[in-house]
Amino acid sequence: MTHTVLSGWRFRALLLIILLSAVGYLVFSIWGGWQEVVAAMVRVGLLGTAIALMLSLVNYGLRFVRWQKFLALLGHRVHTTESLRIYIAGFGMTILPGKAGEAIRSLFLKHHGVSYPESLAAFFSEHFSNLISMLLLVSIGLWVYPPAQPLVVILAALIVTGLVVLQQTKWLRALKTFAQNRLSARLGKLVDHGIEIVLHSGRCFRLPMLLYGIALGLVAWGAEGVAFYYIMHVLGSDLSLPTALFIYAFSMLVGALSFLPGGLGGAEATMVTLLILNHVAQPQAVAATVLIRLVTLWFAVALGVFALTLPERKKS
Repeated sequence: MTHTVLSGWRFRALLLIILLSAVGYLVFSIWGGWQEVVAAMVRVGLLGTAIALMLSLVNYGLRFVRWQKFLALLGHRVHTTESLRIYIAGFGMTILPGKAGEAIRSLFLKHHGVSYPESLAAFFSEHFSNLISMLLLVSIGLWVYPPAQPLVVILAALIVTGLVVLQQTKWLRALKTFAQNRLSARLGKLVDHGIEIVLHSGRCFRLPMLLYGIALGLVAWGAEGVAFYYIMHVLGSDLSLPTALFIYAFSMLVGALSFLPGGLGGAEATMVTLLILNHVAQPQAVAATVLIRLVTLWFAVALGVFALTLPERKKS
């Protein structure tokens, strides 16, 4: 049995949100100088754009491999083609606030026997792994922007704390029992579901999966960082690879922490600022930022919207 993943007014609403976001991006491009942006696109050319898009596909592919591994650790083996469709479909909702849109994967995975706590645990594990990988990439060129050091140290401490908490199975189960026995039915159920998600997530952060997931994330996000470096190089910048990796990863990190849809605004402003601080002219900085976001974020959104229009086959 098949049905359309997203249709009707929901799909039209999504297209409207994408259109409004695209208009915002057009305004951002004009602010930096539309002519410079167009000139930069021409300079990068079809071959350069294709290379950047391929590096983005490397990012999506490696993250999907990790996603499949998370589902397997949680006891589910969704057919690769169907799982890929569901995973990519989540990208179509990236521009919704706070990463909440990507959680739509839980609705689709439910049809394949994956409970909401389990799919949300996979969702949390993916983004937590991304956070760790980005932080490691940021550390490569941390000397480029010293004011970022306190934020990185705080995030590192929070990540270590989070990893420790995820492994406290005994205490988490005790807290779950307490919530069931002492709290009101509604609040107890909410806490119970939350702890279930944390318990499932903990299985995704045990050795060797922890190192495996971080390694995949490093290569995945590093690929998009290399795409950014390549675009800057084609545009005539002399940024070093470590500096480019830092600027890209730190900008994505700020965008993620802003909880804005797709990091829109926060990531771009950070990237332009860091480029200007590294002696890149504003028009060139804006042009490079627009280009890298087109071949990463907006490319992912386009793939996601396409995946959302495809029929989904329910588990028979």
